[in-house]
Amino acid sequence: MSTAHHRKKQPVLVRRQLLDVAARLATEQGMASVTLDAVSGASGISKGGLLHHFPTKNALLDALFDSLLERFDQELDELMRADPVPQGRFTRAYLFVCADISKRTDDSRHWTQVTIAMLAEPRLRQRWREWVRERADEYVGTDSSIDAQIVRFAADGLWLADATESNLISPAERSALVARLTELTAR
Repeated sequence: MSTAHHRKKQPVLVRRQLLDVAARLATEQGMASVTLDAVSGASGISKGGLLHHFPTKNALLDALFDSLLERFDQELDELMRADPVPQGRFTRAYLFVCADISKRTDDSRHWTQVTIAMLAEPRLRQRWREWVRERADEYVGTDSSIDAQIVRFAADGLWLADATESNLISPAERSALVARLTELTAR
């Protein structure tokens, strides 16, 4: 008799494991490699178990996007709580998170693949646009100046340059760039 029916169910851990495997596959082999069969095989979780959590590949990709976006939001919130200056607080946090993504090995690789997926997948682009729009509305009183917009666009540029590995500036130049952009957030 199988012991599968007697194992303690841990749906949160199984879901996390599936997302971690999907992120790893995307990082190592590209988003096209993230198929339900590949995730099931690499995770050791049956396809039925995978389908219980993610009935489609789109559901899996959406959950991966949500997971990374949740971590992104957590980092933003932590930085904003620690920042005593309301003017430009969101923009500074956004700049610092985007500028530091490349320094966090796992998140950097996962964000690289999600960034590429956002460029290719219309529904992920739409979800990102909604996130940006919600934050712009939420922080309209403190972060709607032209300077704040310039900083966020520059942060997006750093993020994209890191994702495509086209950032050819030295660490000192990068640090000076982030410092100069930080100055703009106070206006």
